[in-house]
Amino acid sequence: MIKRSIEKSIKGAAKQYPVVTLTGPRQSGKTTLVRALFNTYDYVSLEDPELRSFALEDPRGFLQQFKKNVILDEVQRTPELFSYIQTIVDEEDSPGRFILTGSQNFLLLSSISQTLAGRCAIYHLLPLSQDEIVSATSLAVGHLGQIIPTDRPTPVVDLNTHLFQGFYPRIHDKKLEPQDWLKNYYRTYLERDVREITNIGDLEAFRRFTALCAGRSGQLLNLSNLASDCGITHTTARRWLSVLEASFLVILLRPHHRNFRKRMVKTPKLYFLDTGLLCYLLRIKKPEDLTFHAARGAIFESFVVSEFYKKALNAGQDPDYFFWRDSAGNEVDIIIDLGNAVIPVEVKAGATVVPDFFKGIDYWKKVAEVDEESPAALIYGGNSSVSRKGAKIYSWWNF
Repeated sequence: MIKRSIEKSIKGAAKQYPVVTLTGPRQSGKTTLVRALFNTYDYVSLEDPELRSFALEDPRGFLQQFKKNVILDEVQRTPELFSYIQTIVDEEDSPGRFILTGSQNFLLLSSISQTLAGRCAIYHLLPLSQDEIVSATSLAVGHLGQIIPTDRPTPVVDLNTHLFQGFYPRIHDKKLEPQDWLKNYYRTYLERDVREITNIGDLEAFRRFTALCAGRSGQLLNLSNLASDCGITHTTARRWLSVLEASFLVILLRPHHRNFRKRMVKTPKLYFLDTGLLCYLLRIKKPEDLTFHAARGAIFESFVVSEFYKKALNAGQDPDYFFWRDSAGNEVDIIIDLGNAVIPVEVKAGATVVPDFFKGIDYWKKVAEVDEESPAALIYGGNSSVSRKGAKIYSWWNF
């Protein structure tokens, strides 16, 4: 099993809270992780029809059979259990009593917020980070723009292959052909998970909607145009986008609001969380196709954004990441808000650093009225990491 960066956070929470919940996309490794971390616990998968029927028909009797701590896998399929779990933990108040996992974020969290508020620690497990793939220690986000790691191992594959494979654990653990596995993964998602989350009658229209979203990864979200291109209403497009978010397939990166004397863009940017799935949806057939593909920059940017999200979630933190753009089109790809400091980050897929790469950072520092030597970072598709006046330059595998 590949060691996961989130392990320390989950084990720490299980010593403090009676319920620990781990959500994330299917096949991100939730079950493997919790069974390894809590190997003395009873384990129940609520995917099993007989066990699920027992839990739904007699929730009290179902839970009473577990005299010690228990893992309840895919618990969003039996939301009726949450009220009974609340009763048990209120009576016992024993840390680590229940470990819950689920693949559907808003259904699970909605049930938790109603019944287990204050009793439950919630974590999200995304597919593998590149730190986990190469067994490296992640650079703390607060050190970005100040420190360049010198001891990180390089990936065994080139950048194109890295992006094309994506980061689902099974592809790496079993050395599977990415596109075959992702095709089956996506088909299962459409035919099963989507219909469980919401009542979507026309799966072909939803498939078309997802593909159109893939074509817009890394762009400002325009729901009206998206709905028009897909032949659906604006309301339907918003609902379907929520389905993609709840399934951990996409995230919305919000704009960072600072009054820099110009009107700021208020629309979020859309990103897919796994570049392998993004390549599949864009019908990219092999890694070499990425070299000159029109979406290469967007795919690389999606990769960097998803890596930052994994850093935050694996540490049990909220992802305080944004982008900055004004009405004149001046833009910084990622803004890291540390509360007491802000770090601008530019992302460029090119393998050669050119002066234009720093245009956004330089302009942002000017209008933000911060010191020229304040922390800033450029993450690019080349292999060298160096210091430059006004910014640290990071290779794609070294941040």
